[in-house]
This record gives sequence, C-alpha cells and structure tokens, in this order.
Amino acid sequence: MAGRGKHRRPRTNPLTRGIIAAGTGGAALTLPLLGATHASAAEPQSAPAAAQSVKQAAQPAKSLTYTVVKGDSLARIADKYDVSGGWKQLYKDNRAAVGDDPKLIHPGLKLTVKTTEAGAAKKTATKSSAPAKPAAKPAGGVAQATQASAKTYANNLDGWIREALDIMAQKGIPGSYDGIYRNVMRESSGNPLAINNWDSNAAKGTPSKGLLQTIDPTFQAYHVDGTSWDPYDPVANITAACNYAADRYGSIDNVNGPY
Repeated sequence: MAGRGKHRRPRTNPLTRGIIAAGTGGAALTLPLLGATHASAAEPQSAPAAAQSVKQAAQPAKSLTYTVVKGDSLARIADKYDVSGGWKQLYKDNRAAVGDDPKLIHPGLKLTVKTTEAGAAKKTATKSSAPAKPAAKPAGGVAQATQASAKTYANNLDGWIREALDIMAQKGIPGSYDGIYRNVMRESSGNPLAINNWDSNAAKGTPSKGLLQTIDPTFQAYHVDGTSWDPYDPVANITAACNYAADRYGSIDNVNGPY
C-alpha cells in the first residue's frame, strides 16, 4: 500500500512541472501538477480516475472454495486472489481446517478464500489466458467422481461427508451419514489433520491419520479413484476408510469401535 507523502509548493517559476500523489482509498494516483495558471485545467482530469479508484476500494468481498495443490502456500494463495489482510487473514479464516501451523497445508485441502470482484476477475483472466489442453477421455470411475465433485459442498464436516457419500454411491460403497459421522467423532473428533503418534501402528512407523484414522498402507490399498492421494484430505480419507470397512465389516455402519 502506497503511503501518503507530504509535498511543498514549489517556490520556483509557476510554469515548472511537478508530480503530486493523491490518495484515493487504498490507491495513489499520480497527477501532473502545472503552474498556478494551469491548475484549473488539470483538476477535472483527475475526477474520473479518483471515482474509479474509490469504486474499486468499495467492492464487497466474495467467498470461493480453493483446493490446495502441491507447492502452494497461504501467502501464494492470498496473493493470487488479492485477499484483503493477506495470508494472515486467509489463515484466520481457515484455521479450523489448516490447524495450528500455517505452513502445513496439504494438497487436496479445501480453503475458503474471501476475495474481491477484482481478485476473482484476475483468476478468471489468468485461467482464460492459459493454452487450452486437449480433452482426454476419462475412465468411467474418474468421470463419475468428477460429476459428484461438480456439486457445491460446504467446507466443513457436513460437506465432506455428503461429498464422500455421493462418490461412494457411484462406486457402490455402502455407508450412511450417521455411520460415518459416528465413527469420525470417535476417531478424530472431526479434525481432518488428526494423527495418532502413540499406538502400536505409530510404533511401527505407520501412524493413523485423518478423519477416520487410516494408516498409509490401508489408505493406499483402498484409495477411491477420483479423490486425492493425500490421506489428510477429508473426502479421500472418508471414502478410503469406508471402502476398507465395506471389505472387512460389510459397511462403515457396522463399525462401532476401533477397526
């Protein structure tokens, strides 16, 4: 943000040209400063630009859901979407999902990003300027999972469970909302970044992770196509755990204790 400088009126020839910065909201406009005989002609030119700057500053914030990709950081995402308050505000808005360390964000994690129309337009412009990729024919399972993810889901436990259930329905994996919710609350209390570093699995080097506390070998063996390979991703963790539970117990609904 540019600061407001203090300028003194030049005492030299009135026709000497200078530069003055006029603060308009959060922006600064650079205007030509003519001598006293030309001041009245210069002022009207600044009005449209000033009004436009004020209009931009008054833009309301909009919320969108962003999925973290490899190499992302909160600072990079905040800069990409022109988040007011920068990465600190982005972290504050998503602390429940990110956890206590803002540096630890995992691919597949969904963040709520509050941006202005200008920030959203910037994203659209960047996206439209990228070269088009040739369409590939997706496998049936991936196509079905993509259709499910096209719906809008809340970035919270309720939304994660509902998205997982839609994918499970397309894959023929049994399970109900109540069955998933009950086991999630017992295993992780709804924290997608939960990790068990003390039990026998942890002692073997494979700690249980995520909402339904799966170990990496189980997550990888029962991973559901079309979801993230990150075990901390809420939807990927739920679907893999339910896939495992279906294979061993018939359904996650039949699980009422450690599994």
